[in-house]
Amino acid sequence: MSAYDIVIIGGGVIGTSCAYHLALKGYSVALVEQGDIANGTSSHCDAEAMLTDKQAGADAALGYASILRFKELAQQFSYDFEFSQKGSLYICETDTEMEIAADYIRQLQLEGYPVRMVGAEELPDIEPDIARDLKGGFWSDVCASMSPYKLCYAFVSEAKKQGSLDVFTFHTVKAIEQDAKGTVTAVVTDKNKLNTKYVINCCGIWAPEVGRMVGLEIPIIPRKGVILLGEKGFPVVHQKVQEYGYMLTKFQNTKVVRDIPEVVKKYNVAFTLERTHDDNFLLGSSRNFVGNSLDAEVEVVHAIAKRGMRFFPVLKEINCIRAYAGLRPYVPDHLPIISDVPEVPGYYIAAGHEGDGISMAPITGKLISQMIANEKTDLEMDTFRFSRFEGQDLQKIMEV
Repeated sequence: MSAYDIVIIGGGVIGTSCAYHLALKGYSVALVEQGDIANGTSSHCDAEAMLTDKQAGADAALGYASILRFKELAQQFSYDFEFSQKGSLYICETDTEMEIAADYIRQLQLEGYPVRMVGAEELPDIEPDIARDLKGGFWSDVCASMSPYKLCYAFVSEAKKQGSLDVFTFHTVKAIEQDAKGTVTAVVTDKNKLNTKYVINCCGIWAPEVGRMVGLEIPIIPRKGVILLGEKGFPVVHQKVQEYGYMLTKFQNTKVVRDIPEVVKKYNVAFTLERTHDDNFLLGSSRNFVGNSLDAEVEVVHAIAKRGMRFFPVLKEINCIRAYAGLRPYVPDHLPIISDVPEVPGYYIAAGHEGDGISMAPITGKLISQMIANEKTDLEMDTFRFSRFEGQDLQKIMEV
């Protein structure tokens, strides 16, 4: 088959989610990926769908809607992607962090989300091995975990059951053809040509490259993060645990100065720890703009390990068996682009989720399918439209 209703470029979690949700609506879909499924960022990340690492407002609404969609998919899919709602705990080192966190939690509570503050005396009851000199934090029971690999393959497997998905792995996109009015007509790879009415750019850090094929400048750059994989052993934590500094580094809050070692500051390291389905643990993470490098530098690994042992001293007893890096698709306003592009009819973008690709994949795919089908979307979409960057100096806003 060489003609499809929709061609999706990018076989990570966003692309596979779009493929599933569009196949569910009966569209014929081609999924094109330059490597294998989950070859890029979706296989170099942690495994959480979080509410409590989102800003109040549109960000939290998108994250929460995605968690609700995850719950539906876990019931509907025959392919087990290891979904589990364990909850999440944020911990604060200082009174200043507690004050900022309390204001943040008040905002989420006003929006109706199930989150609450916890005092220092509660922390050992929630996580017995936690350091005893912390000020407190906040907690929610809605945050969830899953296998990123299995999630991508679950979307593909379930989409194929609809009978309308073809997957083209190890195909490099060379061009996107348009007619005289600028409407997309085909995707050309190094191996074939796929005629289509719609193209969806789900390429993560490579989205700008695919945008330039139709004359668009998409403001996404890679933001690297390193994660350590621990050996199997006793359960250090029972849920996702992070320091509040993670929020500060993620959203580039420079007003709060953390009392941290210079190497931690240098690589924007903030403690995050989670237990995997197989009883290993993932310890992270860093945030740096270093191009497309996937090196897990020894200095960064040491900084992450030290930061981890500060909050959970018991980590000294567990070996790190692997370290890896992933590239988050960063957008300067920290919101993804989920949008049509009116000046290029038939062209859509679903990219720029930074560290929330896994977390926001289900709702992103559903929203894209609703937009293409001209249905009412589950969420108000103006906040996520590509047009929000219109008239801005993209070179200036991308300075980091």
